[in-house]
Amino acid sequence: MRLVPWKPDDLARRLDDVVAVYGEAMGYRAELLEARRGYIATHVRRPGFRAVATLTRDGHLVGFGYGYTSAGGQWWHDQVRGALDDENRKAWLTDCFEVVELHVRPPAQGHGVGARQLRTLLSMAAGRTALLSTPEADERTSRAWRLYRRFEFVDVLRDFRFPGDERAFAVLGRTLPLAG
Repeated sequence: MRLVPWKPDDLARRLDDVVAVYGEAMGYRAELLEARRGYIATHVRRPGFRAVATLTRDGHLVGFGYGYTSAGGQWWHDQVRGALDDENRKAWLTDCFEVVELHVRPPAQGHGVGARQLRTLLSMAAGRTALLSTPEADERTSRAWRLYRRFEFVDVLRDFRFPGDERAFAVLGRTLPLAG
């Protein structure tokens, strides 16, 4: 397997594969995936967009991650901003890289693919901080949570509810750049 940086057009060209990996990793219903397809297609044009992909030798997509500069007027940014006090808004949302998606096909999980993707994505990120959201889960058993904690992400918001999703999420953050 090889990890490669992707330009916006690379991700857009592989959008069907990206949505398939996203669906497998998240276990989302088909109708939700169609809505996500539209969001992802617009995300590639956001300022500060950075993406990575993990590919097999024959080009099969195993995993991907992307993010961009978080800014007012973006749905996720505005939801999180509204839940934070002034001090945390300044600390976390000023000069922030938003890790929007980071996914690995389930058969490839647990082999370091997500860690390599996250490390590379964060090393490419512009900004003073990085934020992401993840469904609430047992931190001892959830691979995603263990990964984010290894990368020193800390709690910014817990048990947060995004409109349109019944699940509780955590918003996690860390400072940039990565050390060493």
